[in-house]
Parts: sequence; structure tokens; C-alpha cells
Amino acid sequence: MTPQVIRNNRSSRAALIVGVLLVLVAAALPFWAPEGSGSSWMREFVEIACYFIFAMMWNLLAGYGGMVSIGQQAFFGFGGYVMLMLGNFAGVNPFVAVPLAAVAAGLIAVPVSFIAFRLQGGYFAIGTWVIAEVFRLSFANVSAVGGGSGTSLTALRGIDKATRENATFWMALLCVVASIALVYMFLRSKRGLALLAIRDNEVAAESQGIDVRGMKLAVYVVAGFGAGLAGALYFVGNLRISPDAAFSVNWTAFAIFMVVIGGIGRIEGPIVGALIFWALNKFFSDYGTWYLLGLGLLAIVVTIYFKQGLWGWAQQRFGLSLFPTQRTLKP
Repeated sequence: MTPQVIRNNRSSRAALIVGVLLVLVAAALPFWAPEGSGSSWMREFVEIACYFIFAMMWNLLAGYGGMVSIGQQAFFGFGGYVMLMLGNFAGVNPFVAVPLAAVAAGLIAVPVSFIAFRLQGGYFAIGTWVIAEVFRLSFANVSAVGGGSGTSLTALRGIDKATRENATFWMALLCVVASIALVYMFLRSKRGLALLAIRDNEVAAESQGIDVRGMKLAVYVVAGFGAGLAGALYFVGNLRISPDAAFSVNWTAFAIFMVVIGGIGRIEGPIVGALIFWALNKFFSDYGTWYLLGLGLLAIVVTIYFKQGLWGWAQQRFGLSLFPTQRTLKP
């Protein structure tokens, strides 16, 4: 008999059904949630969705592409500012401006890559942080967008609060689903295999005919697009932007935390990490410095005892794979 290539399993099919049901229930949240709590839950979801999308793109860049960046907040803030300028100065509906800002972030990633790709290893990581600081200082000196103190998104003034929150929530939900689907489809394609080969050994991958530079550029642009999308979405919900908030290194720090906790190089990793981060943030953020120390301690414990992250440990222990990207040969 001809052997078969298996790309799905029972847990992945179950995850698909459960995921669709959860999305449908979440999409109906504005209609069935109580008046006060529904609005609060939607705001929290939008915030964690932005963190998750940003972490997912960092995982694609570092976990799958092997390019460890600590300056992805450059594209996050750039996307937020482009959205604001399109809304305040060009008269574009801010919700329409969100994907346009993401495209702009992807485009600006091309010239930025010419600088970043001249660096390797730790120099690449530090170089990306320096690039993010250049972005921050540049926008801090533009008086039209409030300079160093920032400015408010005035394009949404004519929309009532409930409509604005509902639209922001639905857009965040759509962006989360689209991010997971696109990354999953990409990693299951031949380009995904090429990316994994580049991560493991660039020289060996290039010897097999893989366009290493072109592939890395494509991943860098996609990661910039996703970071810009998260930034534009975040500041649509926040209604105010400033250079220190938009280009804060905390965005990348929290993304790294979520990916490391959940499991780097796995689609499930940022999902698990984002849920853990949300729970810790909701119940312990009032403790201030102790809360940050707790995050650091948790990251240290996980990296020592669960080197592949919590989901990586569960996958090895129980054989769970909700988003299988590998190919299994069945006789």
C-alpha cells in the first residue's frame, strides 16, 4: 500500500471545533454580556489581543526565523502613529486606518531591514533596539502629533462609546483569528519548511537552494506588519498615543515573556503565554514592583525546569499538538 502523509491529529481537529465555538461565543459578547461587565471584558480582551498578536509575530521572527529582536516596538509604535495621522489629518475612519497602518509598518520594515540585516546574533538584537529608539526620538520631535507628550485620537469623537467599544472588540477578535490562521498556514507551507531549515542552519539551508536572505526579509516584513497591526489596534482602543508608550521596550519584554512561558517555536506558545500573562496582570498588577519581580521569577523557573515552555512540556508529556505543522508518514 502507498504510505500516507498525516498532517492532522485528533487533538487538532478537536481544537478546531472548540476554537470555532469560542470565537462565535466571543463575537456575540456585546449582545449577551451585562451592561457594565461586558464593556470591561471587551476592553481587557482588546488589550490582551494586542499583546498576543505582538507576541505571535515575535515568535514567528525569533522562534521560527531565528532572528531575536528586542526592537519590534518600533513597528508597534509606527503602526499606532500612522493610524492616528490617517484618522486625525486625512479623515480616514480609524477602523479602516488600522489595516492601512499595518501595511505601512510592513513597508517601512523593508528599508529598516537593510540596516538590521548587517548585524548578526547579539548585535542584531541590540541593533533593533537602537532602531526602535530612533523611531521614538523621531516622533517625539514632531509637533504635529504632540511631540514628546503625545496627542489624542480625535477622529472617533462623533461615535458613541458603546459603538466604538463594540467595533474595537470585533476588530480585535478578527485580527486574533486572522493572525493565528495566517501563521499556521504559512508554517504548513513549503516556505514554512524553508524557514525552519534557515533557523536550524543557514549554511545548510542555502546549500539546498533556499533563498535565505529573501526568506528572512519576508518574515521580517510580516512580523513588522503584525506588530504595526497590534499597535494600531491598541491605540484605537486607548484613544491616546505618546512616544514613550508607543515605543516602550516593555512591549517586546512582555512578548518575550509570553513566548518563553508558553513555548518558543510553537503556535500554541503565545496563546498559553498570553492567557497566563492576562491572569497575572489582572489579579496581581496592583502589587507594583512585587508583580514585576514575580513575572521575572516565573520566567526564571520556567526556563530552568521547562526549557521548552509550558506547552512544550505538555506536548512532550501528553502528545498534544493543537496546530501540527510537522508531517508524519503512516505506512
